[in-house]
Amino acid sequence: MSTKLKNNRLRIVFMGTPNFAVGSLKALLEAGFNVVGAITAPDRPAGRGRKIQESAVKQFAIAHHIKVLQPTNLKSEEFLQELRELGANLQVVVAFRMLPEVVWRMPEHGTFNLHASLLPQYRGAAPINWAIINGETETGVTTFFIDDKIDTGSIILQKTAPILPEDNAGTLHDRLMDLGAGLVVDTCKRIEEGTVTSIPQKDTKEVKTAHKIHRNTCQINWDHTINDIHNHIRGLSPYPAAWCYLMNQGKEDPIKIFKTQLEEVNHDHTTGKLILEKQTLKVAASGGYLHLLEVQLPGKRRMKIGEVLNGINLDENAHLR
Repeated sequence: MSTKLKNNRLRIVFMGTPNFAVGSLKALLEAGFNVVGAITAPDRPAGRGRKIQESAVKQFAIAHHIKVLQPTNLKSEEFLQELRELGANLQVVVAFRMLPEVVWRMPEHGTFNLHASLLPQYRGAAPINWAIINGETETGVTTFFIDDKIDTGSIILQKTAPILPEDNAGTLHDRLMDLGAGLVVDTCKRIEEGTVTSIPQKDTKEVKTAHKIHRNTCQINWDHTINDIHNHIRGLSPYPAAWCYLMNQGKEDPIKIFKTQLEEVNHDHTTGKLILEKQTLKVAASGGYLHLLEVQLPGKRRMKIGEVLNGINLDENAHLR
C-alpha cells in the first residue's frame, strides 16, 4: 500500500497508441488528472497511398496541448532523459509496447497497465478477439502493475462485462474502452489517495492466451462447427476480418465475411456448399447453415448480401473453402 501523495497530485505520463487508449487518456483529463506527457508510436505510412499517419493518441494529445514523445528505441539514453525531464511520478499504459525495466521502474508510484480481459485469462495482444472467437460469454478489464513479463503483474482492479450474442470485436472493443477508461481513473484515484492494493496473479492450467492475430488466423475452416465458425467471424469483425475462398465458375477468389446468422439444423449438404434462396445466401457447415449477411469481394467495399447477389452469378457448384 502506498502513502498518500503530498499535495494530493499525480504527475502522469500516459503511454498508448490506438483509439482504445484514447478513451482512457480522455477520461484522465476529464477527471482532472495532470497528464504531463504522452508516449506513442512513431508516425508510419498507412493505407493504399502510404500516407504518413499519426497515432490516435498523438492526435488527441496534440489537440489537448500535451507534450508528445515518439521513441523508436525505449532504451535509448536520449528518450530516457526526455522521460525523466517530464518529472512523472506515475505512468499509465494502455495498448502500447512492452516496456523495458528502466522505463517501468522510473516513476515513484510505478507503472500500471490496462488490459482488456480478466487477467490472468487472455494475456497477449488480442484479448477482445480471442474471447469472442473462443465463445466466451463474459470478459472484462484489468489494471495491474507492470513487471518484467507480458501481462503478468499484480492485479489492482477488475470489472466484468458480458459478451452479448450480437457482439463482434468492434462493439465489444467500444464497451471495454469505456469500461476500461473508468477503471484507469479509479486506479489513479486510489494511488493518489494512498489506498491502492494489488494481488499477484495465479496461473492455472486453464489460462488461455490471446496471441497476435495473423492472416492465417483469420482463414475460416469450414470443417468446424457452425457455432465455432460464427464466433470466429464475429471475433474478427470488423477488423481484420475472417476470410476464405469463393469457388465459383472455375475461379478462386478470396472473400471476407463480416456478419453471419446461425441456423442450427440437420442437413445432407457438403461442407462449404452455397445455397441461394431468393435474396439470401447460406453456407453449409457441421450442425447447420450460416446465413451470410455482410461480405466483401475482391476490389469491392463491404456490402450486405442482397447487394452482392445483385451483381454476381453463382453456379450450381459454388462453394466456400
